[in-house]
Order: sequence, then C-alpha cells, then structure tokens
Amino acid sequence: METLREAIVAADRPLLEPTQLAPALSVIVPTFNEAANVPVLIGRVSLALKGISWEIVFVDDNSPDHTSLVVKELGRRDARIRCIRRIGRRGLSGAFLEGALSSQAQFVAVLDGDLQHDERILPQMWELMAHQNADLVIGSRYVIGGDAQGFGEVRASISRIATNCARRLTRTSVKDPMSGFFMMRRDLLDRIAPDLSNEGFKILFDILVTKRDVELNIIELPYGFKARKAGESKFDLHNAVDFASLLAAKFMRNLVPVRFLSFLLIGGSGVAVQLACLWQGLAAGLSFPWAQAVATLVAMTSNFLLNDLLTYRDQRIAGWRVLPGLLSFYAVCSIGALSNVGFSSWLYAQHPVWWLAGIAGSIVGAVWNYAGSSIFVWKR
Repeated sequence: METLREAIVAADRPLLEPTQLAPALSVIVPTFNEAANVPVLIGRVSLALKGISWEIVFVDDNSPDHTSLVVKELGRRDARIRCIRRIGRRGLSGAFLEGALSSQAQFVAVLDGDLQHDERILPQMWELMAHQNADLVIGSRYVIGGDAQGFGEVRASISRIATNCARRLTRTSVKDPMSGFFMMRRDLLDRIAPDLSNEGFKILFDILVTKRDVELNIIELPYGFKARKAGESKFDLHNAVDFASLLAAKFMRNLVPVRFLSFLLIGGSGVAVQLACLWQGLAAGLSFPWAQAVATLVAMTSNFLLNDLLTYRDQRIAGWRVLPGLLSFYAVCSIGALSNVGFSSWLYAQHPVWWLAGIAGSIVGAVWNYAGSSIFVWKR
C-alpha cells in the first residue's frame, strides 16, 4: 500500500514537458468485419460529441476484412482514434473490458460497430453521468419511446426471452438488461472488473448481476435499435451457448468457470446424440455392444466438433491438426470414462447408494474430460 501511495504522489508531479489531458469519455467499439462502418461511425460520434473531450477505441477481433488497418490509418491522422487488435480471442464482453480498462477517461461507453445503436443520445448519457451523478446510463429498447425494429422476427423473439430471463436473475427494475449500449463510471468498472467474465457477449447483464447487492443510480434512455447496414452479426450459436453458460455461472456465484459450463452443455447434447444413435443401431439389427460402441464414437465426435466450434472457439483446431485433435479427444474421453467407472464403483462399495455413485462418477469423468481437453487437445 505504501508503494501505491508513493506511485500516486510521483504521478502528481509535473512532467518536464506539457502534456495533453486524458479524454473525459472513451467510447469502446468492439468490431469484427466492419471496415466499411468505421469511417461512418467515427463521423457520427464526432458530430454527436461536439464540446465533449472524447476518444474512440476500436477493439477488433483480427477481422479478415482488415478493419484494424482502416482504424489505424484514420488514427494516424487523429489521436482520438485508437485500435486494439486482438489475436486468438473473440467476444463482445472481453473486447469491451480490454478497451475500457485501457482507458484513462472518467467515463466509458460501449457502442456497436454495426451502426444499429443511436449515437445521438451519447450527449444525454454524458449529461446524466457528469452532472446528475448517474453510475450507469443504459440505452434501452424497451422503455417508453424506445423500439427494437432492427430485429427480425426470430431475433426479436429470442431477445424478449433472454431479456425476461435476465431481468429475473438480476432482480432489478432495468427494462433492458441485455442492452449492448450503455455508459458507466470507469472507476466503478475498475472495481468490479475482476468479478466479470471476459467470455460471452452480454457485458451489461454481467455488470448488473455482479453489482445487484449494491445500490446504483441507473438511468435508462430510450432509443431506436436500427437495422444492420454492413458487417457481421455478433449473435450466433456461440453467443447463445455463452449466455446460457454465463447464466449458470452467475447462479453459482462464479464458483464454476463459464467455459466448463459450456463444455457440460455440449456434453449433455452428446448424451442425446448417443441415445439417438443407439436407438438407430438397434433398429438396424446391430447387437447392443456394437450399437453402443458406434453410438459412443458418434457422440464423442459430435462433442469434439461442437466444443471446437463453441467452447474453444478462440483456440479452434484447423487444417491437418483436426485428425490428431480428434484422436486426442477420443483418448481423453476414454480415460474419463474409466475414471467415471472406477470412482463410482469405489464410492458404491463404500456407500451403496446407486444414484449418488452414478452422479459422482459422472462429475469426476466430466472434470477429467474438461481438464484433459484443455491440456492435450485445445492447447494454447
């Protein structure tokens, strides 16, 4: 603590040369394949924030369309435009955290790079933060005056279901806890950042759950959610699995990693695949041992492909490495099965309660499969 005080005192000493003060507001923009939107968004933000000291930080997930190069070229001519290019990582929550924690501004906002958020309410957000002591200002689609017309029918239905789930879990009066458009005090974010997940795509939900036992001054502003003009949607099956895993992780007070819960969700789908294949094999005339062997192999293959696509998306196995990766996954799961049987048999011998032994064995097997896969299959 003494070292920290000394560092703060040293930081207060004047530098040898005059310097430019840090901006008052950092606008964080996660991007993926949105090169065409970057100049448009910068122009709109610049127009909206006239009279406010600002910077805009694009956090790009190594877009194939070279979004980061566009940002850096524009930033070469304007120091208010910055770029963080992430390699081997993807996701809105992690992108926002990296961008916001790199900021020295008093306030941080998050804005999508797809032009669906209405940047014109940024000054109103700023006014509430700077002069009315708001802790968090949310751009809301679901308060009076807001709308979500930019959604198609399917996305609108999914959004309503997810919003209702989130409201129940956060236990707040916030109408749009799944909004991706908000502004908050950076010192508040600094304090809660260690408790937030850097996986997934709903950082506001995570913030509300993390701070639900603390009284925050939260204000919602209505805005119209617009249709996408260019770029790639951030919502996909990966995000849906992430959200389900995040819900479970927060329900368990962060005692279990989000990635492990995603691994378990996919393992559950593997059980359904195995049963379906077993039924088909028996119907085709195979003996039970052969039908079970084929079903198990198909289920493990399904689990491998889904985990590679979803759970370990940031470490995906490509090209010729897929076959060795699949064989490694088979080996890991085989050891997990032996661990399951061995531990459950030992526990049953000590306490002959079949369902308890079965559940305990499954947990041991799942933990081994997750740990072994992380070490031997999806290696960083």
